[in-house]
Amino acid sequence: MRRSSSFFGLVGVGLLLFAFVLIAFTGGTGTFDMLAILVHLVGGIACIIVYLSSGLENLREFLGERSTRYGTSTILASLFFVGILAVLSFLSTRYNTRWDLSESGAFSLSPQTIDVLGALDKDLTMEAFVENGRNIAIEDLLRLYADQSPKASHQMIDPNARPELAERYQIRQFNTVRLGYGEQSTMVVEPTEESLTNALIKLTRTQSLTVCAVSGHGEPSIEDEETPAGYGQAAAAVRNENYTLESILLPSLEEIPEKCAVTIVSGAQRPFLEHEIKALDAFIRRGGGLLVLIGPRQAPQLVELLAGWGVAVGDDVVVDQVVRLFQGPSLGLSPLVEDYDPNHEITRDLSERSLFPLVRSVGSVADPRQAMTVTELAKTSQSSWAESDVTGVFESGAAALDPEDRPGPISIAAAVDVDLTQLNKPGEGNARIVAIGSVEFADNQNLDGTFFNRDLFLNSIGWLAGQEDLLSIRPRAVRASRVAFTRDEGTLIFYLSVLVIPELLLMLGLYVWWRRN
Repeated sequence: MRRSSSFFGLVGVGLLLFAFVLIAFTGGTGTFDMLAILVHLVGGIACIIVYLSSGLENLREFLGERSTRYGTSTILASLFFVGILAVLSFLSTRYNTRWDLSESGAFSLSPQTIDVLGALDKDLTMEAFVENGRNIAIEDLLRLYADQSPKASHQMIDPNARPELAERYQIRQFNTVRLGYGEQSTMVVEPTEESLTNALIKLTRTQSLTVCAVSGHGEPSIEDEETPAGYGQAAAAVRNENYTLESILLPSLEEIPEKCAVTIVSGAQRPFLEHEIKALDAFIRRGGGLLVLIGPRQAPQLVELLAGWGVAVGDDVVVDQVVRLFQGPSLGLSPLVEDYDPNHEITRDLSERSLFPLVRSVGSVADPRQAMTVTELAKTSQSSWAESDVTGVFESGAAALDPEDRPGPISIAAAVDVDLTQLNKPGEGNARIVAIGSVEFADNQNLDGTFFNRDLFLNSIGWLAGQEDLLSIRPRAVRASRVAFTRDEGTLIFYLSVLVIPELLLMLGLYVWWRRN
């Protein structure tokens, strides 16, 4: 009887221990949680009563046994361990710190998002209207935003439980997040970091600058989002940065409109007229920002214009040797670039590769004027060279490093900061120019993906517009995949891992101990 009663005593202590674990982790908020806690409490107390009913003499004998002392030490060590977990859980809620150990930073916010949140001067509220008020992926994303800034807060709302809020904000579907910033607000459906940050940029910037894209020379269309050579995705990325993007037919204009803060000239297939070059030159002289994307054998008039402003555009095509498995080196006309100027605002945060299909050399002239600061932004690898026989490359598809060719690394993008007051020009302040030797660099096929083309393109526009606070690495459209469990599945996993399996193991251990003593 004494051995049986001692077993009931240990079982009772174990059941009470797990009852307190349940209270600590669940709080007893759910009906099932309360039932489980009640069963453990009643069962534990009942077992202890059975044990005590066997008499105090048995208690004294039991407490004096060596096995009891060992068992007591084990239980106290377990309680101490649970206490440590409880303290760590409390500290983690009070002092929230996250470490992202993934190589690509998949579980962290992008530098641009962090910069935007760090510049908040008003309270940001993020209200997510989701089914049953629960969506693990959205809640995790919003928590990252809230943890990054003390001015940001988030709330998960069930529109069926709060129909008055859903009606007030005109919520029409689940997974809609309402961003409120001061007196302004906007809605984001099926939120990602990219869409949330783009919406936040538009909320925090009251002034929208205008970017003008030149047309009339066979340039890629900014409305074409379907064909690989179109610029529709680039246009959408520019508008997401809170710019107004317009197309201007330059042959029909005497000058660049005053509203254009930045003018883009990309992939001109036909020559420019004299008055168009004068209009672009006048635009620079009055302090405008000019972005030129010019590929091999394109727009010789633009080459001359850029030379006058310190940029040397070569009559060449950059070739890089690509090593293919079992084939050896082969001709590569799409160099991968990872050598960026670390001190310039456009490229200081770039650390991975950009792809430049069909690119020509773009660098600094031999002796730029004192008022012009020319920076070579990106260079190709040591294995590349600037091939002067452009016709031969395009017609025969072959190239070799000859004495007249320029060995790598080759600069293929340059930025110019012009102090207009030093030039005695009819303008004050600064003008800025960015020239890139590839048109395909920013088309629909190559803008997005694993490379940094998108960031380099948008950083160039931001620098030209004087919005240096937007120059950073932007969030990727595709975040790391996560396994999302329903509420019932999460509860089941919790009970199996925290309660059922450990409890069975404990009871099995007690039974083995009881049988051996």
